[in-house]
This record gives sequence, structure tokens and C-alpha cells, in this order.
Amino acid sequence: MHPRRSSGRARRLARARIGRLLWLAALVTAAAAGCGNSGGAAPGSATRAKVTACGTMKTAAAVPVKVEVIRGQLACSTARAVERAYAMAIRSGRAPGNGGGGPVKIQGWTCQGFATPIVLQTGKASKCVRDGVEILEILPPVPSPSASS
Repeated sequence: MHPRRSSGRARRLARARIGRLLWLAALVTAAAAGCGNSGGAAPGSATRAKVTACGTMKTAAAVPVKVEVIRGQLACSTARAVERAYAMAIRSGRAPGNGGGGPVKIQGWTCQGFATPIVLQTGKASKCVRDGVEILEILPPVPSPSASS
């Protein structure tokens, strides 16, 4: 017989892996932002016209993220409650996949983390959808080291 890892130890290891991946994603996103086009889109452009910023929270791995309602109308308090419940589901092991990558149902919402390549490219960490409303968790841009010089 082979000794089995306790499920608590396996969960802690999975959380540690998620944390390391999200921190890496934040660092790569920051580096990419420093190399990007400084012109960017005009403020208030049509692609961001209906986004509702709902402040910041922390993921299940304690990584700070911005919470935004990007499609539909939803109170920020509800958006934050859904994201809090999603983080708790990941911490408790209810989300399938490697540390919450697979979809999980939260209060009628379907929440899912993005794959690492997408997180690195877009900064989007996860999304929750229900009835045409979409909530995103987005890694905030990290200030460029050259900006403080």
C-alpha cells in the first residue's frame, strides 16, 4: 500500500501553486504593460462604455484583483458577494480542475478561472456569468519600476 496525502495537505499545496501562478501572471502583466503602446484607446471608448468598476478584492490565493461588471447590470455588492463565494468554493476544494480552473456553480452563477496563458495575456483571472450578466476579476496593473525614477 502507498501512503495517501491528506486532503488538507493537497488543498494547501494546490492553493500555494495557484498563488505562485497568479503572482507570476501579475509580474508578467506588469512587464508587458511597461512595453505596450502608451497611446491606448481614448477614455470612454465604446469598448468600455458599460463597465461597472466594483472595487478590489482578493482571490482564493490572496492575490488582489479588480472586480468589474462588464456585461449587463448588477449591483456591486452582489458582484463582490458572488466573487467572495467563488473564492470560498476554491479554498474549500469545490471547484474542479487544478485549483479552481473548472467551472463551478455559485448561487446560480457559473464561475471559472482563466488558463494561465490568458491571465498572462489579458490580466483576466476569472469570470462569473448568469443570465447575460458577466463579472470579471482582473489583475490590476503593477506600476512600472521606471515610473518612480
